[in-house]
Amino acid sequence: MKDDILFDGPVRARALLILAHGSGQPMDSPFMAAISARIAANDDVAVRVARFNFPYMKRAVAEGRTRPPDRAPVLEAAWIDVIDSLRDEAASLFIGGKSLGGRFATMVADSAAVDGVICLGYPFHPPGRPERLRTAHLEAIATPVLICQGERDPFGGVDEVSGYALSNNVALQWMGDGDHGFKPRKSSGRTLEDNLDLAAAASVRFVAEIVKRS
Repeated sequence: MKDDILFDGPVRARALLILAHGSGQPMDSPFMAAISARIAANDDVAVRVARFNFPYMKRAVAEGRTRPPDRAPVLEAAWIDVIDSLRDEAASLFIGGKSLGGRFATMVADSAAVDGVICLGYPFHPPGRPERLRTAHLEAIATPVLICQGERDPFGGVDEVSGYALSNNVALQWMGDGDHGFKPRKSSGRTLEDNLDLAAAASVRFVAEIVKRS
């Protein structure tokens, strides 16, 4: 299993953060590489970041063609397998990911007994279908969750999400004028790098606060 995982950061770290990719891009996508490098290079708390591909993405990469995501039970089982294989790598274990990866991290977090979850653009609903919410489990989740979300994310923007009944264990960090990949419009005066820096800093603070309490 570890042969299929990319690592960033110190080998002997206080915390390990496992990240899964979104539905259409693999673990080594520019977004995943950029956010992982930023989190791993922070000066506040030693965090090692691990990235993995879901089974369908492994096949897609090997075949050089696009594949649809696996069904929910397969995605959840993949998460459990990775967590089990890396649980002893650090004293504190965090999971999360981009969109699909982060969503299914929240689905297994309580049962897997991890220390926290970091979602990088949560798909609260399909674009244009705000009535199809994916928040039921987030209303009662017991594991601390940080969701870094673009203010104008079509999967759930600031005006929509502020009205959701989420657990008190769920915290939100808004990416200024960001879309689902955190990219802002030029007219906003912000850059993608600004929002990646903000997401990484928020993630590090989240990890550090939980590590200090443990």
